[in-house]
Amino acid sequence: MVREVAESCVDGVVMEMVAAYCGRFYAAKPELAARRIEAIGFQVGHQLTERYTMERLRFSDHLEAIKFICKDFWSELFKKQIDNLKTNHRGTFVLQDNRFRWLTRVSIDPSVESMDATDNDSATLGDSAAQTTSMLLYFPCGIIRGALTNLGISCSVTADMSNLPACSFVVRIKT
Repeated sequence: MVREVAESCVDGVVMEMVAAYCGRFYAAKPELAARRIEAIGFQVGHQLTERYTMERLRFSDHLEAIKFICKDFWSELFKKQIDNLKTNHRGTFVLQDNRFRWLTRVSIDPSVESMDATDNDSATLGDSAAQTTSMLLYFPCGIIRGALTNLGISCSVTADMSNLPACSFVVRIKT
């Protein structure tokens, strides 16, 4: 039996979680909000990997596990594979999603970002939108880190959203 949840429900839950942690619970401490959002993502990724790899053999190396994340795991979560995978063959992997679903409805007005700092209201609005968008990415970073940790790979994951809605996730394997 396959159980699925409507994409709009998942999108709404993720947006509300970020809004709650950034606006209500840890409004004055964004670094604590980021850690908590990433920790929730870690739990989700850990549990989903447990479910998705139940009938698989363990992976032989880091590259095989990363390929699983890019193809099978990402397909289960977002109904598409990662668009591009790059590696330096020394423990760093870059996973590129050219149309990351959670960022497709996000827009940051470029005129607000480039405005002079003397217009405080517009600058604050631009900073706030950029901060909320970056906070949104702590959740998928946690999902990836939790999934890889469950596969026996200790790592750190960061995200780059310099070209919305594209997003790059940088995975650095800890040795």
